[in-house]
Amino acid sequence: MPTEPAPSRCDFESRNLILQFQSTIQADIREVSPVVEGVMTIVKQMGCAAGRELEVQTALREALANAIIHGAKHDASKRVQFCVSCDANRGMLIVVRDPGEGFDPETIPTPVLGQELFSTHGRGIYLINQLMDEVRFEKGGTEIHMVVR
Repeated sequence: MPTEPAPSRCDFESRNLILQFQSTIQADIREVSPVVEGVMTIVKQMGCAAGRELEVQTALREALANAIIHGAKHDASKRVQFCVSCDANRGMLIVVRDPGEGFDPETIPTPVLGQELFSTHGRGIYLINQLMDEVRFEKGGTEIHMVVR
């Protein structure tokens, strides 16, 4: 099986890193909870994003779910990659990369306006943007970079 490239710029290019790891998971929604729980255990032990753990947990859960649902289209033969870096001075960076075709985040409707308010889905990116200090999409929308300080 060919290896996929790691998510881009997974670190802060810093000498103050106290945590950095990356992983690849099967694009199966059942993988999300155990992965998030494992990551959060490490994040808490290392003191990353102290006091903001719930925000990190929710954003990571939403980003992985979006990558599996929208990027990999629930195809368990595909893989979703993620990495986490924690810098003592600059905060925490999480990158999630999916194998999909990407999207334009500007075309996502705001889920708190009009008919979108009553939708049963479509709040993930909105939530991530509310919870993280910085969010950007790269590689044509196949990669989300989330920073919490």
